[in-house]
Amino acid sequence: MLKRALKLQEDGCPQLLVEGRAFPVKRNLYLVGFGKAVLGMAAAAEEILGDHLVQGIINMLLKPHSKIQVIEGAKNNLPDAEALKGAVAIQELAEGLTADDLLLVLISGGGSALLPAPIPPILLKEKEKLTKMLASQGAAIQELNIVRKTLSLLKGGGLAQLSYPAQVVSLILSDVIGDPLDIIASGPTAASTHTVQDCLQILTKYNLLCNLPKSVETVLSSSPTKPTAPEDFSHVCNIVIGSNSLALDKAKRQAEGLGYTTLVLSAAICGDVGRVGCQGEPSLRLLHLKSSSAVGLCRFTEVHYSNQRM
Repeated sequence: MLKRALKLQEDGCPQLLVEGRAFPVKRNLYLVGFGKAVLGMAAAAEEILGDHLVQGIINMLLKPHSKIQVIEGAKNNLPDAEALKGAVAIQELAEGLTADDLLLVLISGGGSALLPAPIPPILLKEKEKLTKMLASQGAAIQELNIVRKTLSLLKGGGLAQLSYPAQVVSLILSDVIGDPLDIIASGPTAASTHTVQDCLQILTKYNLLCNLPKSVETVLSSSPTKPTAPEDFSHVCNIVIGSNSLALDKAKRQAEGLGYTTLVLSAAICGDVGRVGCQGEPSLRLLHLKSSSAVGLCRFTEVHYSNQRM
């Protein structure tokens, strides 16, 4: 997917081509990445970028002799000291960029756990405990990430703002239905559409507002009451290169090319696979009865968030 989305044109003035958009490059390109899938993404990106890549940092394993610094963290999808070390390194890289630089950001599912940067005086263990309590009470991934980004330096658009005035290009593999940019990996390069009030409502909903650490109370009391203005992200280009809907569309076109009649029932089915399968069975039976010559291609996507962490 990344190789389809990312091209390097070296004729004349070198340009990085991303989904039809062109960004000038002159050996001024930096890369950061976080998430379960950035291993393959970073390896492919480095192969494409060649000598134009100056430095990179990812929280995954990569081949030796790479220009990309590797920090392995968040084992079992839980933020840990190594993940925090990686987040600090990414923050320092971003803060050192200039208007002449281009930052390529690779984002995938699991990015929230691999980019922990609690706002002081919050400690990592305090934020992790709060997230675990929310998850244990059934909070949805959207709710978890709203709380996470409210308490983070890098999430909720923080990474993009620290990277200014450099141009930021994010290539995103979405693991959230509907592909909301400010929720995937808690939106490190997207303007947040939420405020501290949304965070407080979630904490109230799960009866946690009266059991917060003093550090969290301090941060919440001083958090902005309005979302970040979209114009503050004019230096950012966010592109989703992989998602449920993109995969379904590709499967549909592939099947139609083979002569099948296709029908995508939904790109937003989630829940336990057994329950979802039972709900979809009547629709499949109806399609079979209605047409003896057409074959319906139905793709059910199971999405489990119960094991997601901070």
